[in-house]
Amino acid sequence: MNFAQEYNIEKQVFNSEGIEQLYDYYFAQEFWPVVYLLKEKNKKKLNAYVGETIDIITRLTTHLNHPEKSKLNEVYLLSGKKFNKSAALDIEANCIKYLSGDGMYNLLNANLGLADHSYYQKEELYYEIFRSIWDKFLELKIVKHTLRQIDNSDLFKYSPYKALSTEQTKSLILILESLLDDRYKNIVIEGGAGSGKTVLAVFLFKLLHTAEEDFNFSAFGPEDQRIVDLVHQLKQKLPNPKMALIIPVDSFRSTVKKIFRHVEGLSADMVVGPADLGKNRYDIVLVDEAHRLRRRVNLGNYFGDFDRVSADLNIDKETGDELDWVIKQSDKSIFFYDEFQSIRPSDVLQEKFDSLKNAPKTKTEYLNSQFRVKGGLKYVNFIDRLLKGDLINTKEKIKLRKYDFLLFNDLEQMINHIKEKDRVEQLARVVAGFAWPWLSKKNKNAIDIRMGTLELRWNSAAAKDWINSKNAINEIGCIHKIQGYDLNYTGIIFGNEIGYEKGKIIIRKDNYYDRNGKNSIKDLAQLKDFIINIYKTMMLRGIKGTYIYVCDEGLREYFARYIPSYNEPIANAARIEAPTVPSIRSVPLYDFTAAAGSFSEQQISGSVEQFPIGNGLRISADHFACKVVGESMNKLIPNGAICLFRKYSGGSRNGKVVLVSHTSIQDADFGSNYTVKKYFSIKKDNADDTWEHERIILKPLSSDPSYTDIILEGDELSRLEVAGVFECVLFSPALS
Repeated sequence: MNFAQEYNIEKQVFNSEGIEQLYDYYFAQEFWPVVYLLKEKNKKKLNAYVGETIDIITRLTTHLNHPEKSKLNEVYLLSGKKFNKSAALDIEANCIKYLSGDGMYNLLNANLGLADHSYYQKEELYYEIFRSIWDKFLELKIVKHTLRQIDNSDLFKYSPYKALSTEQTKSLILILESLLDDRYKNIVIEGGAGSGKTVLAVFLFKLLHTAEEDFNFSAFGPEDQRIVDLVHQLKQKLPNPKMALIIPVDSFRSTVKKIFRHVEGLSADMVVGPADLGKNRYDIVLVDEAHRLRRRVNLGNYFGDFDRVSADLNIDKETGDELDWVIKQSDKSIFFYDEFQSIRPSDVLQEKFDSLKNAPKTKTEYLNSQFRVKGGLKYVNFIDRLLKGDLINTKEKIKLRKYDFLLFNDLEQMINHIKEKDRVEQLARVVAGFAWPWLSKKNKNAIDIRMGTLELRWNSAAAKDWINSKNAINEIGCIHKIQGYDLNYTGIIFGNEIGYEKGKIIIRKDNYYDRNGKNSIKDLAQLKDFIINIYKTMMLRGIKGTYIYVCDEGLREYFARYIPSYNEPIANAARIEAPTVPSIRSVPLYDFTAAAGSFSEQQISGSVEQFPIGNGLRISADHFACKVVGESMNKLIPNGAICLFRKYSGGSRNGKVVLVSHTSIQDADFGSNYTVKKYFSIKKDNADDTWEHERIILKPLSSDPSYTDIILEGDELSRLEVAGVFECVLFSPALS
């Protein structure tokens, strides 16, 4: 399908003469939903505004009277006959989110009321239309980055232009109510890694620095209106609140400063470290990563600054800490906190936060959802039990449909796998526990980690934003370089400071080389908590997948009971010729690459080869295997891989990867009428309340742009047969 045919982009000068020309514009005459981009031109840093309306002439006339929007020079109108109201609001929201992440504009938009709801054909049609619009924006040089580049950027991930979840909205309302209530001084928002704490903190900051007239009232729901009412009351109480966002971790603070530079109404100097509290007092202080606030233990070079600020604030340096600084230097303080991400003895004690949460002047709220890892709460709960040693009675390995979670027995293989993920999808990194000294900190040529023939170095000391640094893919990151960040894939090396003996996870203090992480610790149980928290935090960095290599043999055997192993399918593949008759642990292996007949003819033939299946997969009589050749699906399926499919027996196929046959398809890779592609369908409603397919799109998932969509319409639709639905790769020749 040519999605570019489904919309129009029209450019006009933004002034009264340009608006007058719109009286001949069809979508203005018919009061059709229109999405528009107002922007400046010929400036180094451009202001812009995105909107949606059914009355484009009246809306643009109103903007001409706005003190900031009237300074914009040109308008791009996005319209199409398939633009219903839901679709237009969704395209508007996507434009706002991705333009903010592109970094080319200061958006004048408010961040409340962005549409994020399901509607008919949202993914298969309208998101594809938006992707086509963005490609056109790139061609017109309206934007400078692709959608994938933006998806992987911190500017996008932590942008305040996001629709909040129900939990986040509830917490936001509690925060605003507490800021207005003089009975409360402190607010604690608790949530695990990936629960959306940072997004909520940045969202709140932007919300309180937005003019009320810029809110998009037309898109508000009941909760949005409640938020607007509270913001209105707060602005009457504090017309110009002095605010700071404190981030204790240096590298992550630098990242958030960059984000604030690109958001209208915010500035980088609003993001500060705890020591800045010695110079300024604030109406409202937000603290992200509050579990990393420090006390006077193992501070290294920071002892002098700690003592100076404590003296300036008249707080005892031995008994006080950075938590006390925040409370003293703010009228209202908001802490985003996770006790399970405390990783050093210098962190403020959990007992201190417990006391704060239980104080009568403190309000507490919890974020339980998981927004980062696609494994969801099932994965989060699993790793919590795994690292506590609570899986003894669990008999099966974890199965995650949308998350790549694997145990590697070969470290070089895991590193190569991460490098390939980084090449295709970007933001894949290898990290490790502190089981090796940092020799390369003082000698750049030194090797930090030697394992077999592998020679590896820790992250560069000079790289503040290590994850996005040029050589990060060739280095090993530590917890201090990744805490607070998102990755697409994380490869984790569990070092010899952690092991498994006599049915328990154990810690070896002598093998732990973070000096400031273990000095002064007398209780080994406390060190164990810190090390477990480090690995748990690492295991919650990867959005799409986590890979693990374990040095300790006992711990590796323990993990192997519950985590699928990367090489299990390879071991099975070595026995491919062994079974000649069907067995409980094998499936038919069909040869579609040379198939002259139909799928059913191969089933009946009786000469079908059998492919053995490992114990980690559930199979039934409906499962079969086939070899997938070529590069058209290489983002998911390597060339030559043997894949497991389930026979299609009905139900929705939308968005699934399927094996199909069609008389008019001659797949260049398969050499037959079969092909494997991602399936999308566009339906149309009939007058008798039935529906039928209008168009079926078979999409490649390839890094090679020469592979294009296969589009079936009209009479072609009836000749399509879906043979099976893809489940997983059983064997990849690249890894054998």
